Amino acid sequence: MTKQKLIIDTDPGIDDAMAIHYALAHPALELIGLTTIFGNVFVEQATRNALFLLEQAKRNIPVSQGAPTPLTITPNPPSHFVHGDEGLGDLPAPTPSATPDPRPAHIFLSETIRAHSGEVILVPIGPLTNIAKLLAYDPDITQHVKKLVIMGGAVDAPGNVTPHAEANIWNDPHAADKVFAGDWQIDLIGLDITTDIACTPEDFRALGECAPIIGGFLNRISIFYIKFYHSVIGKELCIMHDPTAIVSITNPECFGYEPIPLEVITQGERIGDTIHSTNRPPVNVAKTADSDAIRKIFLDISAKCDTIMGAQ
Repeated sequence: MTKQKLIIDTDPGIDDAMAIHYALAHPALELIGLTTIFGNVFVEQATRNALFLLEQAKRNIPVSQGAPTPLTITPNPPSHFVHGDEGLGDLPAPTPSATPDPRPAHIFLSETIRAHSGEVILVPIGPLTNIAKLLAYDPDITQHVKKLVIMGGAVDAPGNVTPHAEANIWNDPHAADKVFAGDWQIDLIGLDITTDIACTPEDFRALGECAPIIGGFLNRISIFYIKFYHSVIGKELCIMHDPTAIVSITNPECFGYEPIPLEVITQGERIGDTIHSTNRPPVNVAKTADSDAIRKIFLDISAKCDTIMGAQ
């Protein structure tokens, strides 16, 4: 079986860690790189956490550090109140032994995608600054990426950091607007569906029993995340934003899409709002999802994390 090659652009982050371990565990996926971005944490923390997650899974995969700040706006503070001071809940800062690839993320992305032209799905699950920089650096990269699968946006749904904006788009609206204007295939997995996809504390406790090392780690970091959501929505749930983007690749039958040209508001009180546009290539916006199936798929695959550690 030919595996689908992935590069995940990430700001780990609790649900980023869940998404990365799901990708590593899935037999149909080949993770060939991680690039890092500010957002949930500072970019240096994101790089350190990405290296740690790969080391935890005993995988030798390159990590390339990306942009520390947005293209234009003043950076928003990291969302430590959601993900913890170091990005992994209450856990202390990890100390991975590996070092990042020396290339900046946009150059790493250009060279790696071109080396596997037409084969790589690029999955940004943080702010889109690295992807906008890639597009500026290598405009023809749109002809070499298989597609983008972006976790972000609230097209016809309320935002989660303002009434209008989703966090990843809000953190660099100018970058997101450039990416949505690009001539490449984009699947957008955003708040139109992800807020309905959740796991429970019992789900993660069971995962920790099935896979004590990585599943146990995911259970530990989920506690902080679930406390945050309880404070916001009054329910003990772990909303599965980033993992859902990866599940959309492995199980497309669980999702329904609507083609919508998009632009992003880049100033004023609606900054970061993803709105319907005209005269742009349509984005495949996920509008329906089988929430129960997606939850089960995530848990079933993640239960295998320990048994495939070190597998290439």
